[in-house]
Amino acid sequence: MTPEDPEETQPLLRPPGDSAPRGRRVFLAAFAAALGPLSFGFALGYSSPAIPSLRRAAPPAPRLDDTSASWFGAIVTLGAAAGGVLGGWLVDRAGRKLSLLLCAVPFVVGFAVIAAAQDVWMVLGGRLLTGLACGVASLVAPVYISEIAYPAVRGLLGSCVQLMVVIGILLAYLAGWVLEWRWLAVLGCGPPSLMLLLMCCMPETPRFLLTQHKRQEAMAALQFLWGSEQGWEEPPIGAEHQGFQLALLRHPGIYKPFVIGISLMAFQQLSGVNAIMFYAETIFEAAKFKDSSLASVTVGIIQVLFTAVAALIMDRAGRRLLLTLSGVVMVFSTSAFGTYFKLTQGGTGNSSHVDLLVPVSVEPVNGSVGLAWLAVGSMCLFIAGFAVGWGPIPWLLMSEIFPLHVKGVATGVCVLTNWLMAFLVTKEFSSLMEVLRPYGAFWLASAFCIISVLFTLFCVPETKGKTLEQITAHFEGR
Repeated sequence: MTPEDPEETQPLLRPPGDSAPRGRRVFLAAFAAALGPLSFGFALGYSSPAIPSLRRAAPPAPRLDDTSASWFGAIVTLGAAAGGVLGGWLVDRAGRKLSLLLCAVPFVVGFAVIAAAQDVWMVLGGRLLTGLACGVASLVAPVYISEIAYPAVRGLLGSCVQLMVVIGILLAYLAGWVLEWRWLAVLGCGPPSLMLLLMCCMPETPRFLLTQHKRQEAMAALQFLWGSEQGWEEPPIGAEHQGFQLALLRHPGIYKPFVIGISLMAFQQLSGVNAIMFYAETIFEAAKFKDSSLASVTVGIIQVLFTAVAALIMDRAGRRLLLTLSGVVMVFSTSAFGTYFKLTQGGTGNSSHVDLLVPVSVEPVNGSVGLAWLAVGSMCLFIAGFAVGWGPIPWLLMSEIFPLHVKGVATGVCVLTNWLMAFLVTKEFSSLMEVLRPYGAFWLASAFCIISVLFTLFCVPETKGKTLEQITAHFEGR
C-alpha cells in the first residue's frame, strides 16, 4: 500500500494507550542525535579559550591578530548558515538519520584541520568546516527528535537539544583550563565520532519512512523506538508526497509557522547571547573580573542547570509561559548590565569602548568594586533566563510547527536566519559597543527582548501536549 498524503499517514504515530509499555529506546535514539548539538556547542565554546591561547602562540604555530581573532569567532556562524541551507536540502532527500551521519564528517575533519594547522588560514578553514557541520546538526537533530518522540515527552527530548549545546560549551570552557588549542581541537573530534557510531544503530524516523512509502520499515522503527505497536491506527491511502512550492506560502498553515519560526530565531540572536558566549572571558575581563576563566565556567554551569530545569518542566509549564518568563528576565538583566557599564565607564575620563577581542586588565576605580556584583549578577541572571526559554524553545518550536511536506525547506530557512543573525551580532558586537558605548549596546538588546515578549504573547501558539498533526490543524484553522 502507498500512503497518499504524509500528513494523513501520521495517525500511525499515535502513542499507545496508558496500559501499553513505553519503549525506552526512544531516549537512546534522542541521545545519539543530540550528540550533534553537543558537538556544535563545543565548536561554539571552543573560541573562548582558544583565542587567548592562539594569541600567545609562538612561531611556527599560527598566531591570531585582532582581525583574525574576530573572524575566528565569527566564521563558524557563516559556515553554519551554509549548513542550514545544506541541511534543509539533505533532511528531505537523504533522510534524518543519514543527514546526522553525514554532518559528523565535517565536524571531525574540521577539528582535525585545526589541530594540524600550520598557519591562520588552516585554522579558519577548520572553523568554517565545523561551522558547516553546526548548521546541519542544529537543523536535523531537532527534526529527528521531534519525529521519533510521542507528545508526552517531545518537550523534554526536544529541550535536550539545547541542553547538549550548553554542555558542549561548558566542556570547551573546562577543557580550556588544562588543554592548549591543538589538544582542545583533538578533544572536539570525540563527540561527533561517538554520534557516528551510535546513529548507525538507530532507525530512520517513522514519519520520513512513510513519506518514502516504506510502511514495513516505519512499523519496525516504531517497534524499536516505542516498544509496542498496539494502539496505532492504520493510515488511510492517500496522494503522493508533495514538495515545497512558493505558491504554498499563500496558505495560513504554511506562512503563519514560517513567520513565527523566522521571528523566533531572529529574536533569539538579537538578545545578544552569542556575543556574550563567544567572548565570555573577555567580557568578564572588561567588567573588571581578574579570573575571567572561572567566570566563564560559572556562566556555563548556570546555563546547563537552568536548561536542564527547562527540559524537565517544558511539558508541564508549556512553551509560551517559559518564553514570556525568559524574555522578562532578559529585559531586566540586560538593562542592569547596561546600567553597570553606564555607571563605571560612562564618564568623560574613559572615552574608549570595551574591545571584546583584546582582553583588558583594568583596576577597579571610583567604587566599582561594589558595582562588580551588579555585573556578575546581571550576567548570571541573563544566562539563567535565556536557558529557561529563549535558548531551547525556538529550536523546539521549529521542529514542531511546520507540516511534514515543507519541513526541510522551512527549517532550513529558520536555521539560515539564526546563523546569519549570529554572524552579524558576533562580528559587529564590538563595533556596536564603540558606536553606542557598552551600555547603549546592552540597552538595545533589552529593547529587542521587550519586543520578543510582546511577540510571544500575541503570535506564538501553545504546542504543549499536542500531536504534530494537531499543531498543523491549528495553523490551518481546522
